[in-house]
Amino acid sequence: MRIAYETWGRLAADASNAVLVLHALTGDSHAAGPAGPGHPTAGWWDGLIGPGRALDTDRFHVVAPNVLGGCQGTTGPASLRPDGRVWGSAFPDLTQRDQVAAEAELAWALGIRRWALVVGGSMGGMRALEWAVSRPESVRSLLVLACPAAASAEQIAWARVQLGAIRADPHWHGGDYHGAAPGRGPHTGLGLARRLAQVTYRSEAEFQERFGRLPQGAEDPYRGGRYQVESYLDHHADRLVRRFDAASYVVLTKAMNGHDVGRGRGGTRAALRRVTARTVVAGVDSDRLYPLYQQRELAEGIRGARPPRVITSAHGHDGFLVETGQVGALLAALTQPV
Repeated sequence: MRIAYETWGRLAADASNAVLVLHALTGDSHAAGPAGPGHPTAGWWDGLIGPGRALDTDRFHVVAPNVLGGCQGTTGPASLRPDGRVWGSAFPDLTQRDQVAAEAELAWALGIRRWALVVGGSMGGMRALEWAVSRPESVRSLLVLACPAAASAEQIAWARVQLGAIRADPHWHGGDYHGAAPGRGPHTGLGLARRLAQVTYRSEAEFQERFGRLPQGAEDPYRGGRYQVESYLDHHADRLVRRFDAASYVVLTKAMNGHDVGRGRGGTRAALRRVTARTVVAGVDSDRLYPLYQQRELAEGIRGARPPRVITSAHGHDGFLVETGQVGALLAALTQPV
């Protein structure tokens, strides 16, 4: 197994200044820094990580690993098995607990026994929560953003449609397509999955304000052209298809569906009582994918956690990525000396 990661800042001898940053479904370890080879855009939290920023790399050693099962350097379905063949459909199903176990191995290799802070949003929030529940002695402070204690029926339903779109693609081949000629993978199915996901990531109010019923440029929707909102979804689908593996999307989505911090631990309340970290839970007021009631459940179950902080945003679930000023204030509250 291989784990790819990026780090910023110096690691102290006792590693007491180490911060773990965990990415969402289609994110990667490029959380900060400019665009470059392998990274067509700046880091997804570039406004928060760096000298003088909320996660000040003059104070903290920041570690951002790629998730196990992904496709940006860490072992996943597109990786080679020990016998030299691509894993493909033989890649095992994963849980958030498996992914955290891999991250714990990375921490051990880096000499980190306790994180000053573990932070993540969406799928990253699931793993951050799992860290604090399964390894409470390893987490001093915790910031959980826009995620639940367990995936709900509606969240599983949204994901099931996305998985169905990928699996219905004639180029899926049961997950064993990696040896196909370039351009022959399940790109249509992955693009459809991304279009649907993007609708859940943003808010209805934002769509109406940004796009309304306007056509895309000179295109005429009444003569086969697109509306602006359709062009927007096409753009995000095209971007993802160019950089992400469909089989990783399936593996990680299934892991998110399986997220249940209380499984095998006596239920959610019993699991959350294991958390000893100084904790802040936050959600986005316009998030229709992981609504605020789910963050309230987390905050109510974790000892010492206040009611969830509310990130005000028109951008829906993606608000935890967009509203860096508000997230930065939450980080500041957890990184200041007690």
